[in-house]
Amino acid sequence: MSKEISILQDQAVELLKELIATPSFSKEEDQTAGILCRFLGNKDIVHTRVGNNVFALNKHFDEKKSTILLNSHHDTVKPNPQYSKDPFYPSIVEGKLFGLGSNDAGGCLVSLIAVFLHFYNKQDLKYNLILAATAEEEISGSGGIEYTLPYLPKIDFAIVGEPTQMQMAVAERGLMVLDCIAHGKAGHAARNEGENAIYKAMKDIEWFSTYQFNRVSELLGASKMSVTVIETENKAHNVVPALCKFVVDTRINELYSFEEVIDIIKANVQCEVMPRSTRLRSTSIALDHPLVKAGLNLGSAYYGSPTTSDKALMPFPALKMGPGDSARSHTANEYIYIDEIKKGIELYIQLLNQIV
Repeated sequence: MSKEISILQDQAVELLKELIATPSFSKEEDQTAGILCRFLGNKDIVHTRVGNNVFALNKHFDEKKSTILLNSHHDTVKPNPQYSKDPFYPSIVEGKLFGLGSNDAGGCLVSLIAVFLHFYNKQDLKYNLILAATAEEEISGSGGIEYTLPYLPKIDFAIVGEPTQMQMAVAERGLMVLDCIAHGKAGHAARNEGENAIYKAMKDIEWFSTYQFNRVSELLGASKMSVTVIETENKAHNVVPALCKFVVDTRINELYSFEEVIDIIKANVQCEVMPRSTRLRSTSIALDHPLVKAGLNLGSAYYGSPTTSDKALMPFPALKMGPGDSARSHTANEYIYIDEIKKGIELYIQLLNQIV
């Protein structure tokens, strides 16, 4: 390992400490965006801020070359109530850096920033590089990567920094949330009047809980549906409800379009079915893509990810990969190992060296 990379690794850890110490809940990332701008400015890197998103192009950007996006997010969820440590105090204990956002996805972000710095001044790159530190990933908000992409040059493919233990998430399930309404007729419970909307909803919920999609993905397994919320509008115990609302969380593999799924559901239930959004579709990158082949050459395994990221909002091939462990995300006393960050930087550089 060169002295230059060692310095970048140390700087990445220090930057992550500063980010942890600065609250950056989704839609409230103003201060961390400022920290990132200052960090890049101190390195004499020309950068642009749009909203709470920060991006930069490599010094010798050439429009004739293909372009790789290095992307991760700097927003966090709110701290788990079971935290016993201060979520905004970046402490290092036995090689672990604790703090909110350390694992998801601060470690990935600072690692990609270090990698961008490593390649920034090089004149003989085969591809261009763009660094984008974006907002609102945790809520799939419209003010994050989706807002940033129109400001960027044409992108050919991307590395999305999320904690995957530096294994390659080559596919993601899509997420579609459905609002469902079962209609009945109000009446007095004592007089056996009306049509109970709850009972109608129960029949549909039974279907949601038992239906099995028959196209099973080798990477993502079967598509799944889960009823997660149910409510009626009336609160009186003696009124038969006319409406019963429930929410269905659907996780769809790459073998179904959202439109197909909606058609299947509507053919089998009586309730109204209204998708909140169809933005977060399933995605995959070909196993013979140069990024994936480079990762395989370095010994990284590939898999299908059950979770959704900003990868779902990118209209080009993207590989989700980064230091840290997804199992630690959103947990109390979140942490990332310092060595994970250091090894992540080294592996990212090795990956790009094979194609850049």
